[in-house]
Amino acid sequence: MTGNSDKTGPGLAETLTSGPGTGTGTEPWSGDLDSPDADKGLRSGALSMATSLILAVASAAPAYSLAATLAFIVGFVGFQAPAVVVLAFVPILFVSFGYAALNRRDPDCGTIFTWASRNLSPSLGFLGGWAIIASFVLVVGSLAQVAGQYVFLLVGAAGIGSDPGSTWVMLAGLGWLALMTVLCYRGIEIAAAVQRALLFLEFSMLVVLSVVALVRVYGGTAPAGAHRPQLSWLNPFAVGSVGDFISALVLMLFIYWGWETAITVNEETADRHRTPGRAATWSTVLLVVVYLAATFAVVSFAGIGDTGIGLNNPGNSGDVFYALGTAVFGASGFGSVLWHLLILMVLTSAAASTETTVLTLSRTVLSMGAQGALPRALARVHPKYRIPHVGTVAVGVAGGAVYVAMNLLGHELVIGDAVSACGVMIAFYYGLTGLTSAWVHRTQWRTGPADLWLRTVLPAIGGAVLIAAGAWSLVHAWDPANSNTSWTPSFAPDLHIGGTFVIGVASILVGLLALLVCRRRYPAFFTPSKATR
Repeated sequence: MTGNSDKTGPGLAETLTSGPGTGTGTEPWSGDLDSPDADKGLRSGALSMATSLILAVASAAPAYSLAATLAFIVGFVGFQAPAVVVLAFVPILFVSFGYAALNRRDPDCGTIFTWASRNLSPSLGFLGGWAIIASFVLVVGSLAQVAGQYVFLLVGAAGIGSDPGSTWVMLAGLGWLALMTVLCYRGIEIAAAVQRALLFLEFSMLVVLSVVALVRVYGGTAPAGAHRPQLSWLNPFAVGSVGDFISALVLMLFIYWGWETAITVNEETADRHRTPGRAATWSTVLLVVVYLAATFAVVSFAGIGDTGIGLNNPGNSGDVFYALGTAVFGASGFGSVLWHLLILMVLTSAAASTETTVLTLSRTVLSMGAQGALPRALARVHPKYRIPHVGTVAVGVAGGAVYVAMNLLGHELVIGDAVSACGVMIAFYYGLTGLTSAWVHRTQWRTGPADLWLRTVLPAIGGAVLIAAGAWSLVHAWDPANSNTSWTPSFAPDLHIGGTFVIGVASILVGLLALLVCRRRYPAFFTPSKATR
């Protein structure tokens, strides 16, 4: 499915013949920067295909993502939410083909940073790396906050757990972030083992919730407002507004985000040229199946009303599963056990995604440091645990600092806008990956139609769609009505700008400033020769 046949394109064999570098463990990596197989000191071959797939799916945090976003999607498109699930999957799948093709050619944990730097320009590659950094740092606060809330909801302290701006929630969230950082520090095998356990609970409860909800709908025991699933819900043309449809599509793209973790840990995966790409592509297929089943079940059981458990009830928008749990399972006996497991599901989903966020971003900055685009200290690899220990600690500290800052600035409102602003960053680096694959493999028509479509045409289409969606969402975010917060410049008191737009543009400007600083600080990386490998 990924197009990873045993054939290689023209000149690809030469690209893959370089020998290993000279990773030194406690020192910054100093291997051959031009070698796709250069060894940075990570634990090679530690992850299997199954483990890579688990990491990719867990990174998307299916339960957390659906709980936090599905109600907003329904608010835009109503019963056509399943149509958005399917259509958002298409550009994601196309871009995953590009990831697989580029990884086969050059398996580097820097992913788009490395690929764009070597094939387009170092500056563009740096911005791709910055987009990864910005998106992960912005989202980690939300993940930590949700994990913190659910600790209190799980033990019955709903008064604290229902207040995302609570100091206790913030402290609990920081505790989870610290714990996940420690797990990542202890090595890739331990981190992967934790992910297997957490994902098993997450998927099991999503299946149980979906099955019980649908059985009750078809059995006639669902609450008022329930509807039997209809094939017409898959018709995107039934959405009344193009703008509403695009808004829902952008939100759905965020729900899919994270599957590329399988590519980021490519240097620690068995058969690094093929396995990560296959795991990434298959993870997108698994996600669309899970999301489609859960969306049909939740929409049909809860309905789209604005009262009770209806998905348009503002009180349910932040977490549809918490509102839905007792309605589906009941509040006593075994139903109470299942409801608590549902709460635990969202908690573990947020915790698992927090862990993979630290895991992924530490590898990105490792590659950027190793190649001289960021401080070389970020390329230090622990001699025992074989992980980028400086980068791992730096990511945990940076995520915690940003979380505290956003919490103090505007409690959960700023954090919500930060998550929305991630969409711009995600769309950029996903889109850039698709376009980079199309450029690198632009001569693949010579090797056969499969290579042409899977490495060039489809990644280009997916990349263009995602970049366009990101640009549209940024423009859409200008209106404060589309954000939780707004900003009024002192020089224009009548002007109100959406908080999502402010955070998105600020992230872009900081990235451009970082590029200018790094170009002066690390001129060797930004030489013209880096643009064409």
